[in-house]
Formats: sequence, structure tokens, C-alpha cells
Amino acid sequence: MIDADTRTAVVRRPRTRAARILAVAGFLLLVAVVCTWIPGPIGTAGAAALPWLGAALLVVAVLALLLARRVLLVLLVPVVVWAMAMAPALPSFGAAGTPALTIVSQNVRAHSGGAAASADELADTGADVIALVELDGDSLAVAEGALAERYPHSYAVGTVGIWSRYPLADAEPLTLGLGWKRAIRVTVEAPDAPTEVYVLHAASVRPGHQDARDTMLSGLAATVAADPAESLVVVGDFNAASTDPALNPLRGELDWVRPTDASLGLTWPAAFPLTRIDQVFTRGLSTISSTTLPAGNSDHLATKTVLGR
Repeated sequence: MIDADTRTAVVRRPRTRAARILAVAGFLLLVAVVCTWIPGPIGTAGAAALPWLGAALLVVAVLALLLARRVLLVLLVPVVVWAMAMAPALPSFGAAGTPALTIVSQNVRAHSGGAAASADELADTGADVIALVELDGDSLAVAEGALAERYPHSYAVGTVGIWSRYPLADAEPLTLGLGWKRAIRVTVEAPDAPTEVYVLHAASVRPGHQDARDTMLSGLAATVAADPAESLVVVGDFNAASTDPALNPLRGELDWVRPTDASLGLTWPAAFPLTRIDQVFTRGLSTISSTTLPAGNSDHLATKTVLGR
């Protein structure tokens, strides 16, 4: 016959084991969150996973509530650190005001054959400006054909293009420290005031290869810092998650546009978005709304941003 003390010990052993496992899991998640602040490949990978580290913390917290409540106090540390790391990418409420410029942007995925559909669907949003990146020769031609009537003003260089209802001025390509052109800068002559628009197609990131992207992002930050324009927008595929340390210099110069639809604005992959690598930054403009939407058959969702003055 098992006495009461023995029964209590038998019950405590699994709970003690569960508490240890959950505490270790919490510690490992804490380390993973802290790594998102480290510049370079570690920070880039961590930033992409950061929203899902929060989901993992939630699972650990629920298990702790059910199996080992004393671990909840220990889990407060990784939860608070995660919230601090995630804060710059959290959604916000849009500002009140009269829309001055609506801009949509999408990576249309080269050689996908979907540029025409993307162009048509983005034009149907009523945007004033459409920015497309990862254009190849064929997709540029079909996009120009689809948008020519509604967006008579355009400029394209390499894999990047912009179409506008309003006249464009001072258009120029940008290399941003690389030997080829993957960005442009134009002035959109909107009715109320001109707005400088940058469109970026950042270099790809692969394991062990992200120097080109980091060079472009730091070059972009230096370029906008020297730009005297009062109203400025930067859109495109940054190949960097919202909290990537490589974006810090740009955040120091511009305001990151937060989603206003109570989501994290994740854009890639379109079928089941895991991270936001298509970004919008502004200066001298307020964000009335910022959302994402599918267009064409791209593997990126498009961003739609309504800006006011």
C-alpha cells in the first residue's frame, strides 16, 4: 500500500520535470530573442523569426499554466524582452487627415508571367502611384502596357519601375554602393505638393551572403539623410524583416510605416506570410492607413499606403 507521502512524491516528480523543461525552453527562447539585436546574419535570421518566437513563448506559457505555474514568473523575462524587441514592428492606428498620396508597391516575381495581372489589380485600388520591383524585360513591357492609359507618367531602370497619375520630375537611378542599379528616386508632382519617392529592390539574402543587401540599406540611409525634400517616401522589397538590425540606420532617418489593420503586415510568402520584407518609410507625411493585399501570382503581397500631410 502506497502512503500519502509516496503518492505526493510521485505526483511532484513529473511536475518538477515539466517545470525544468519549460524553464529551459523559456531560456532558449530568451537567447533567440536577444540574438535579433545582433547585427549581421544572426540578427537578420532572428528578426525574420521574431513574430513566431512570440507564438512559441505563448505555447510555453500555456503549458506552464497547466503543468508548472511557478515557472510563469521565470517566463516573464523572455516575454518582456520579446515585447521590447517586437515593439518597433507592432501595428498602430492610422492618423486622421485628408489623403494626399496613395502608393502601392509589390515585388512581382521575375519570370512569373504575372506582372500584367499585378499591374491591373493594383491599378484597380485607385492608387496614385504604383511601384513594381523584380521586373524582367518581359514583365516590364506588359506592366507598361497595362498601366499606360491610367498611369501616363513612368520611369524604370533595371528591375525597378514606378508609374504615376501625376507628372514625374528629376528621375534618376541609384546604385547605393553596388555596381548595378536596383533603386530609383523620382519627384512625384502631386497636386498639393511634390513628394520625393524612392523605390528599392534590395539585393537578396542567402546564408553567408548578405553584404550586398546591407551595403544597399546603409547607402539608402545615407542618401535620404542628405536629401533635403520635405516630403519623402521609400517603398519596395528590402529583403529585411521589420526589426532587422540592418534597418536601424534608415529608422534613424525616416519613420517606419506601421500596419494599421491590426496585423503585422507580413508580406512573404504570399500563400502563408511568415515575415514582412516589403517595407515603407516616410518623412514629412502622416500615415492614414497601411495594409497588404494580394495581386497577380507573385510570391509577395503588395503594400498599400495612404499618406496625408
